[in-house]
Amino acid sequence: MRHTVFTVQTRGPGLTEITQDVGGWLAGQGDGVLTLFIRHTSASLLVQENADPDVQRDLIAYFSRLVPPADDPAMAYLTHTQEGADDMPAHIKAAVMPVSLSIPVLAGAPVLGTWQGIYVVEHRRAPHRRQVAAMFVGTEVS
Repeated sequence: MRHTVFTVQTRGPGLTEITQDVGGWLAGQGDGVLTLFIRHTSASLLVQENADPDVQRDLIAYFSRLVPPADDPAMAYLTHTQEGADDMPAHIKAAVMPVSLSIPVLAGAPVLGTWQGIYVVEHRRAPHRRQVAAMFVGTEVS
């Protein structure tokens, strides 16, 4: 078993790819399972397409329409607003999106599809430093 914490600097709302960081950490580890967990309640993790940046923009646009900021009239029912108009919507997005991932690992590399990458999804308007806990459990060879 091996573990670490990745610190990820986000730029505000959007997807920040961490595939290379994770892959570099896993290099040479053999076969097993990688578990990733984001240690925040206003950000998420995703495995998503990494070939066309329009996919990332469309995802952020979709979730922004699905859960608008607290100052939008449609969100007038929210009571947790003291941390800004983006805070409670960020919590809602994190509640419906994954905060942990399990990824198979073969020969020290995550088993991802050709166009898949691992992302931290920032739901807040401002940049943040996010922490992603990683644990790799390798298989025993007999």
